[in-house]
Amino acid sequence: MGIQERKERERERRRQDILVAAKRVFSDKGFERSTIEDIAREAELSPGTLYLYFKNKDELYASLTVRVLQFMSVRLAHAIEEPGLNYDRKLANLIDAMFDIYEFDPVILNNMFHLQSSETLRDLSPELIEEINTLSRKSLRTIAAVFQEGMDEGRILRRHPTALADIFWSMFTGSVLWKETKQMIGNEQYPLKESIRLGFSLLDKGLRQQALDA
Repeated sequence: MGIQERKERERERRRQDILVAAKRVFSDKGFERSTIEDIAREAELSPGTLYLYFKNKDELYASLTVRVLQFMSVRLAHAIEEPGLNYDRKLANLIDAMFDIYEFDPVILNNMFHLQSSETLRDLSPELIEEINTLSRKSLRTIAAVFQEGMDEGRILRRHPTALADIFWSMFTGSVLWKETKQMIGNEQYPLKESIRLGFSLLDKGLRQQALDA
């Protein structure tokens, strides 16, 4: 191993150590109350060292969401890749995949939704924004492909598949965010999986019924 390769590996190891420390701090204190100093302390580094790896706290947090988006992209693709699956089976697999995505990292996923709807994205590097957008678009294309197959099989109403993918994704994100809200305002348990399954079922039944009526 050459000196340059060793340095690059060391830099990547340090970067991953910072991300692990940041995840612990964000999970414990939340994004708003966490500071670079908190993360540096957890990583046993100086704040100045963190700035050598990440532009600011927003970029550090956004880098954590990339990991979730990468898992999402792979998990959704795996849900529909088996040959011979029809629309019904693919849709069921897709819904199961959404639960796996949530359980992969609920805290980071939840805050990722806030991140994607906030001004924070403007403070990120163009490279990081492009990576987030690329992974997000890839997952939406996978979902849209399932709806396109349902239309091709004549099982659901023919509508723009990307629009249906957006609705599918919005139902998922809305349910996750509502779970957080319910817990904050009333310490109330929210039946997340049951609510998501019900929402997806109503969407699917509506598309099927309109296809029959068309």
